[in-house]
Amino acid sequence: MLQGFRAASQSWLGKLVMTVVFGLLIVGLAIFGIGDIFRGGGSTAVATVGSTPISAEAVRSAYQNQIQRLARQTRRPITPDQARALGLDREVLNALITEATLDQKTRDLGLRVSDATVIRLIREEPAFKGPNGNFDLGVFNDTIRQAGLTEAAFVQEQRAVAARLQLAESIIADLPVPLAVREAVHRYTTERRAAGYLVLPESAAGEIPAPTDEQVQSFYDDRKSAFRAPEVRGVNILVLDATTLAKPDAVTEAEARSRYDADQGRYGTPERRTIQQIVFPNEADAAAALARIRGGEAPFESIAGERGLDPKSLDLGTFTRAELFDPAVADAAFALQQGAVSEPVKGRFGTVLLRVTAIEPGSVKPFEEVAGQIRTEIARERARDDLEKVHDAIEDQRAGAKPLGDIARERALPLLSIAGVDAQGRDTQGKPVEGLPDKDAVLPALFRAEMGADSEALRTRSGGYLWYDVTRVDPAHDRPLAEVRDQVVSQWRDDEIARRLSAKAREAAERLDKGEAIEAVAAAYGVEAKTATDLARGRAKDELTAESIGRIFATPVGKTGSATAGEKARVAFKVTSATVAPFQAGAQPNVEQQFRTALADDIIAQYIADAQKQAGVSVNEAAFRRAIGGEY
Repeated sequence: MLQGFRAASQSWLGKLVMTVVFGLLIVGLAIFGIGDIFRGGGSTAVATVGSTPISAEAVRSAYQNQIQRLARQTRRPITPDQARALGLDREVLNALITEATLDQKTRDLGLRVSDATVIRLIREEPAFKGPNGNFDLGVFNDTIRQAGLTEAAFVQEQRAVAARLQLAESIIADLPVPLAVREAVHRYTTERRAAGYLVLPESAAGEIPAPTDEQVQSFYDDRKSAFRAPEVRGVNILVLDATTLAKPDAVTEAEARSRYDADQGRYGTPERRTIQQIVFPNEADAAAALARIRGGEAPFESIAGERGLDPKSLDLGTFTRAELFDPAVADAAFALQQGAVSEPVKGRFGTVLLRVTAIEPGSVKPFEEVAGQIRTEIARERARDDLEKVHDAIEDQRAGAKPLGDIARERALPLLSIAGVDAQGRDTQGKPVEGLPDKDAVLPALFRAEMGADSEALRTRSGGYLWYDVTRVDPAHDRPLAEVRDQVVSQWRDDEIARRLSAKAREAAERLDKGEAIEAVAAAYGVEAKTATDLARGRAKDELTAESIGRIFATPVGKTGSATAGEKARVAFKVTSATVAPFQAGAQPNVEQQFRTALADDIIAQYIADAQKQAGVSVNEAAFRRAIGGEY
């Protein structure tokens, strides 16, 4: 089942659905699957798919969440007009209509996903894993809480998503790929060619005399923009986050030791247990089974067999306490002796009996070894608590036109001063500027800002803030020829070499095309004639680059051509043969899967369109405009 989910996620529908499941949830608030969908909303439906309404509250929440997600990505506020210009409103509505269509179909067909599958999907989601790579209940709870979701609503939505994937799989299962398509792909991928060729190196261009002043001037005038100096800005940057604000030295040894004593399990390897479970419909059945186990009437495995369970399916796996999704199960499992069976445990998905089959003891590092780490943790926690307060104080100082340098000194915060940086993050020497934080967001903001203007603080990837002052602006300008003459002469020489080599390569190809032996043509240019066999598309071989091999495959057998063979070399060639391996059906499973995925995308899209046509889709445009907060 899970492999099917992973395979489905490669297709258009799978990407849509899995985005609903986890993608947008992790960056903040989910567009789909929000709790308000389950709680209901306004009395007026924005859209209706068959008998399934889409409430105004659902559209409003999804739309606002999408705007917030985009604002976090761009680190700039998104206005309603900008959102509508980007088509976010229609994107959200169309996605909700598609989701409602699939949900109605799954209900009509009676598709339902088991609790066990939902739990496994959640446990395997990478975003819910802790530092050790395993499922972390704390991370899970923090994530859904930050997303404004309840656990029940989240689990319910994941069940619906899995049902949609089941529906998709039933539609596109075992799609055949037409034989003609497979044969065409086979011919393209397995064709091999052979060619005779000669390579003209840079020396074949001959002696390149120094250019005259007139040639240099003309070359510079024609390509003046290539030697133009970019706009360069000097900036001061102040970053405020938990790391820069933290003061580990202010944490006392007593405070660090208290944290260590309270939670030693974090500073080492936690205990792991291998756990088995049997699920029962109610507590009475579980208690009766436990009495039989403890009375020696039936072993644990026999009870599982009576309930139709394969003994191999009893194992939940090996976990730390934090990795177990259900707190009740975790508490019971980690209170057991090895080999013992628990009392009936009322978990989130039913009543279970547990048995621990193996225990891997944990280990704890000594306090002295982790004291620095603990002080840093405590300092960052305190810093996070103070972050917004300090941010507001800095904003007040900024409102008073206080320079960032003064603010940094007063608050003992690091200030990054950059003498000059261009829009690509390079200094005046063309080298990357070291230590530039959040470059992708900061550079565009720096080059939009006006010198002396008060700019908005940017949010950093770490959840902090970043302020910047533009201290100077050197506009882009044409460099005078005297300043860039060496660059101009070097570029002129490179272009002259390339021109001469191209002309000689075309000349050599023409001689080959007239029937001259490749050995004779090569000797005329003072190079060696060579032969290449088993050439494959897109694969460089020997002195033949991928580009030159591409030209060989574009040239008919028996014909000639020329191409580049590196930065300062050209090749002239004659194609001597082309072969294709015999076609064998089923010999290219990866290729077939790619085409099967493409076909599946088309079929699913058609299925959804047909389902919407049959069910009927109506949109209340007035309600839609009210839901997204405006007229347009």
